[in-house]
Amino acid sequence: MRAVYLTEPRSLVTAEVGEPKASAQALVRLEQVGICGTDVKIYKGEIPVAYPRILGHELIGRVERSGARELVPAGTRVLVDPAVACGHCDLCRNDRTNLCQSGALMGRDMNGGLVDLLAVDETQLHPIPDGMEPETTASLQVLGTCVHAQCKLHTQPGDSAVVVGLGVAGLLHLQLLHARGLRPLVGIARSPDKRSLAKRLGATDVAPPDEAEAIVRDVMGGGASLVVEAVGTVETLALAIRLAAPGATILVFGTITGSEAAGLPFYDLYFKELTILNPRAALPRDYDRGIQLAAGGQVHLAPLFARAYPLENVDDAFGDVAGPNRGLKVALTL
Repeated sequence: MRAVYLTEPRSLVTAEVGEPKASAQALVRLEQVGICGTDVKIYKGEIPVAYPRILGHELIGRVERSGARELVPAGTRVLVDPAVACGHCDLCRNDRTNLCQSGALMGRDMNGGLVDLLAVDETQLHPIPDGMEPETTASLQVLGTCVHAQCKLHTQPGDSAVVVGLGVAGLLHLQLLHARGLRPLVGIARSPDKRSLAKRLGATDVAPPDEAEAIVRDVMGGGASLVVEAVGTVETLALAIRLAAPGATILVFGTITGSEAAGLPFYDLYFKELTILNPRAALPRDYDRGIQLAAGGQVHLAPLFARAYPLENVDDAFGDVAGPNRGLKVALTL
C-alpha cells in the first residue's frame, strides 16, 4: 500500500509499505484526507516532528475490517478521531480525554492518515451517512473541534457576536452562532470573497479588519457580547479584545504559538472584565454532534470546499494550502 512520509521540511516522499497489523484494531481504507493549517506548519518545519512522519489527521474512510469488539461493522463509512488518549489518567477518567498528558495527535505526534489502510482503535470511529458528499465530509473533523469550542458558551438568542477570520473554522463558527440565534453577527476578513460567503452563511454584516471597529460600533454600540478569534495571531487577538463589549467572552480558537505579545491590550482584559476561553481539540461526542448538524442541514460544509487532489499530487496540494492564495478546504483523495 502507499504511504506519504514527510522526511524533512517541505520534502514529501510516497513509498510502498506493508499493510498495517491490526489484530484487535479496526482496519480503515482511507478515502479522503483534509489538509489544514497544522499540517502546513508541520510541512514547513514550524511545528517540530520526528522524521520520517506520515501526515494527516482529517480522515474519512470506510471500515474494511471491524475490530475485535465489532463496535463498527465492516463497510461503515467513518470519520476517524485523530486524537489518541491513554484512557486511564485523571483527565481521561473525568471526561477530558482531549487534555490527556499522554495523548497524541495522529500526523504530528505519531503517524497519521496519508496511507491507503489505517489501523485504529474502534473507539476512534464515528459513522457518517453514505450519501454525504466529499465536499461536505472534507470539513467534518474541523466542525467537531468547533462544536467542542462552543460547548462552554452561555449565549442567548439576540446576543451579538463577531467572528474574526473567515477561513474554514471561522465560517463554521459563524454558522454555529447563527444557529444559536445570535444577532447581529459580524464576520471580519481581508478577503472580499470570504466576506461574501459569510453573508450567504448567516452574517448580518461583514468588514475588513481595518473597518471592523467602526462596523461593530455602528451595529452593536459598545461592542460584541461574544468575539471568536479564528486566525491565531497576536494582532487578531488584540482586535478581538478591542471589539469586545464590557463583560464579553472571547473564544480564542486560533492557536497562537509565538511568545511575542507586543501590542496585546492586556489592560483591556482587566478593564472590561473579559472572559477568555481557550478550547482544545474535541471530545468524541463533539464529532457525533457535528455529523448530525451537517447531515441535518443546520451547518453547510460544501460551500467551504475548494478542491481535491489525487494522492499522487500531494506536493501540489500542500503547495496550494501553503501558498499565498490559499482558499478554503483542500483535500487529498485516495
